Amino acid sequence: MEVRVPVTEIVDRFLAGDRRALARIISRVENETPEGRDYLRDIFPHSGKAHIIGVTGGAGAGKSTLTGALASEYRNRGKTVGIVAVDPSSPFTQGAILGDRIRMQSLALDPGVFVRSMASRGALGGLAPSIADVVAVMDSFGFDYVIIETVGAGQDEVEIAGTALTTLLVNNPGTGDDIQAMKAGIIEIADVLIVNKADHPGADILVSQLQALLALAPAGSRRPPILKTIAMKPEGLEKVADAIDDHRRWLDESGELEKHRMSNARHQVVAAARAILLQRIQRNTSAEELDELVRQVAGRTLDPHTAAEALADSVRG
Repeated sequence: MEVRVPVTEIVDRFLAGDRRALARIISRVENETPEGRDYLRDIFPHSGKAHIIGVTGGAGAGKSTLTGALASEYRNRGKTVGIVAVDPSSPFTQGAILGDRIRMQSLALDPGVFVRSMASRGALGGLAPSIADVVAVMDSFGFDYVIIETVGAGQDEVEIAGTALTTLLVNNPGTGDDIQAMKAGIIEIADVLIVNKADHPGADILVSQLQALLALAPAGSRRPPILKTIAMKPEGLEKVADAIDDHRRWLDESGELEKHRMSNARHQVVAAARAILLQRIQRNTSAEELDELVRQVAGRTLDPHTAAEALADSVRG
């Protein structure tokens, strides 16, 4: 049986740089336990210093390899890095293979890097439900950069923009449908565009297509740089790291950083409130009551919105 460590003791160890305390707190926070909320409440005031980087793009774009190579580049510059790698979950068990941790084993022994794999648990948008809280924990621990690698759900992965300060959109040549997916909106969240596997045929064509898309942006808007990389070698990561730092300077100097943080905070508060309300509805609604509402909706005697209002009424007052 696990011995419960007092909150103040483990938080003190965490703030002193104890990686075991970091791992324990992340586990409690990720599982949304009451203990995890206590930890987060105490350490959250220490967050806000790390630069949060999102790495997104379609499956097979090389996000994991690029994330590991970018972390190595920052380590060469004397910076510390926390990595949150989100893996797809089984729709039945909500478990995940957590293959990203396997692919980043070369970083495992580096004391300046901490890799945490998380299951998406069926959440839309390429992220896990508690991702913002886990990122806040890593931020509070004192990492210079926290990199979030998303699942790879294509154009639906716009949720990352509500957590990261700089978003990298990773593309690779030869997939055929990248540009169509980006036209649907994901390109709008990109702060840096990356053409990975640039040694493959079609890389220059993809760069030209991206340039054509960016030419359609409103006049005066910031246009993200387009960079070619070969993350497996690795090549081009110095320019990626420089572009991220350039974007951070632009955020600071333009005043966009405060707007970004306000927008992200609003997104996180609303998401947390939505989760709390759902938990309360589930707690206050019996299986029989829910089944009855479902039967009425399925039988077309009640519409879904009215049924949802009935569920919401269970947490009023």
